[in-house]
Amino acid sequence: MKKKFIVLGVLFATFGFTRMNAQINLGDKAIGALQKGVTGFTFSNADAAALSKAAVDKMDTEHDVASATDPYTLRLNRVFGKYTAGEGYTLNYKVYKLKEVNAFATADGSVRVYTGLMDIMDDNELLAVIGHEIGHVANHDSQDAIKAAYKKEALMDAAASQSATVASVTDSQLGKIGSSIIDSKFSRKQEAEADLFSYNFMKKNGYNVNAEESAFRILAKMSEGTEASFIDQMMSSHPDSKQRAEDAKKRAEKDGLYKPYVQQKIVNTAPAKTTTTKKAATKKKTTTKKK
Repeated sequence: MKKKFIVLGVLFATFGFTRMNAQINLGDKAIGALQKGVTGFTFSNADAAALSKAAVDKMDTEHDVASATDPYTLRLNRVFGKYTAGEGYTLNYKVYKLKEVNAFATADGSVRVYTGLMDIMDDNELLAVIGHEIGHVANHDSQDAIKAAYKKEALMDAAASQSATVASVTDSQLGKIGSSIIDSKFSRKQEAEADLFSYNFMKKNGYNVNAEESAFRILAKMSEGTEASFIDQMMSSHPDSKQRAEDAKKRAEKDGLYKPYVQQKIVNTAPAKTTTTKKAATKKKTTTKKK
């Protein structure tokens, strides 16, 4: 089976809701403005987070999510679990048990990491990749992306709507917004800033910053050969992995921290249980010579 590759910062799933009556309420004022064709309506970061959370919650029900005791979950918690909050956002982590090489973070702070990614990257490389994803949240790229998708799709529906009382986003609208998010790409500037966020995060917390270069080298290597056309298509508006690896290297060199990175052992198994065994006291047998 061919592996799919990580598209940093892109929400890589379809938000197909099944309950016909499920709705996300964004308020009468916002929807009213949409129905009048007003493009400058207020759509706050809180609205973006609510919309993202609804989509991710549904995705969680449609994917094989690693349990709390699963070795992959234990590893992710060990590597990144202590970083649960930043300026203006709160993070939550889950692992999708899929072979695709992927990870994403959304406007509500949901971080989802695929086992396919965890199988090919060590702890430091994972930190670099997930740090990049969180950079999109911290820099409000994720919020801006879902706002743009909402405006595009909701305005489209509003223009055709004859109702004056719509006060929520319906399942069909969410599906269209999900499709728009899948098709959207972050700008080169946004990608570069997210890369820098990841580098600074690793540097600040005492991790090996050279793992960022290594992570991009891995992706560049994987993009060679049969999957190259797939990568070219998905990353057409982004800096390629080789260039991003070079940029990471230059950052480390400038800080006097550069050293070729050697990938560490990748352990996706549960840690061995420590058992204490009582050693029986051994007595030396003494033999007495008969006189």
